[in-house]
Amino acid sequence: MPPSSRDRSRRIARLPDRARKAIAGSGPPTAPFALRAQPSRVDAATARSALNLALRVGESMMAVGASAADVTAMVLRVAAAYGLTDCQVDVTFTSLTISYDPEDVPPLVLMRIVRPRGLDYTRLQGITELAAAIKAEGLDLADAHRRLDDVLSAPHPYRRPIHALGWSGVASCVAFLLGGGWLVALVAAVTTAAIELTIRALDRRGLPMFFQQVVGAAVATGAAVFLVVLEVEVRTSLVVAAGIVVLLAGLSFVGAAEDAISGFPVTAAARTFEVLTLTTGIVVGIAGVLDLARRAEVPLRVLDPSTFTVPFAVAVVAAAGMAGFWAVASHARPLAVGVATVAGALAWTTSSTVASFGVGPAVASAAAAVVVGFSGEALTDRLRIPPLLLAICGIVPLLPGLAIYRGLFGVVVEDDVPGGVNALVGAAAIGLALAAGVVLGKYFGRLLGGGQDRFDRRVRRRGTIRS
Repeated sequence: MPPSSRDRSRRIARLPDRARKAIAGSGPPTAPFALRAQPSRVDAATARSALNLALRVGESMMAVGASAADVTAMVLRVAAAYGLTDCQVDVTFTSLTISYDPEDVPPLVLMRIVRPRGLDYTRLQGITELAAAIKAEGLDLADAHRRLDDVLSAPHPYRRPIHALGWSGVASCVAFLLGGGWLVALVAAVTTAAIELTIRALDRRGLPMFFQQVVGAAVATGAAVFLVVLEVEVRTSLVVAAGIVVLLAGLSFVGAAEDAISGFPVTAAARTFEVLTLTTGIVVGIAGVLDLARRAEVPLRVLDPSTFTVPFAVAVVAAAGMAGFWAVASHARPLAVGVATVAGALAWTTSSTVASFGVGPAVASAAAAVVVGFSGEALTDRLRIPPLLLAICGIVPLLPGLAIYRGLFGVVVEDDVPGGVNALVGAAAIGLALAAGVVLGKYFGRLLGGGQDRFDRRVRRRGTIRS
């Protein structure tokens, strides 16, 4: 045998058995696929009830804003708890399908059409707790269905006026964060309350969401124009910026980015298109009112952020208040509101610290989003709070509402198209940085043993079903 062959044989002999088999061509594939169906371990009636429970859990999570990756992992976890380990899940933007095809019984395929209900952290938290109880306590199917009914039919933790106060509180904190005083904060709160009431009335009449965004942005900008006409000494651009942040915060930036990164391109594309469409509605509403004001020769001005500074302590308190009020407006429980408040302060502190090194706003926002995303995953099991709550509430203070208004103002009023376009591109960059940062932070949290167990991490890593 030639020396080179003998050396190669010695090197192969020192390798582990699996490595030697792989080199020899006799080992199994590292990631099996298209496996043969196995015999069912449960009867048909139990399998159907378990599939129905898993489907209802997934539908509920999708309806309140959970990502496709979270929904898929939760559906498979619930099904596996009752012995259905060979399920397939297909998630799209508006539907959820689950199938079970064992070898010895007819296949079962169930589907639900999902209608979004808006962010509801109380129900999302209840669903997460139910899934944990199914795994830890071994609930039978009847009890699990009954507890899910209780979660979905439970009243909101706050009355309608408190819920509306949450939106106004967000707007007031935006005004303080951007350098406004008490008068600006009060005007922003009243304007946002008017926006919320208007959108709620339009929603009850079935007006599509795009036109609701147009009307909401028009109300915010119209209020600013009205104040200028009345010669009220107030920074009107801050009033508009506060309204824009409230309208932007409800969009699924984070969900769209997480779906794209996690391998769900269909759902990600649909969510991204929805975000772009609804953001366009905001642009149309603002641009329309600004154009009318220009034609009427109303002397509008936009705030130059370089002409003022906000004390760090005031900015941190305002950012914390924004996150806390947003949690209240999204029906979070009192403990979750407190945690969200801390997350807002943490995000702003991180962003300011990173920005002090001379980096751009997009990089600083991304760094803060990574910290928030990681914290959400790390605290999920300890505080029993959904990671989505910390992710969304934490980035609310960093949303680029003023940048969007400045860009549109430059295009429509000042005829500074290049400057306005640059401002809008910068705002888009910040939005993408926030979404990507949250996803990366959540990944690090799962990687280091955060809120998701090994089963969920395996589902995400191997991509059991992606759509």
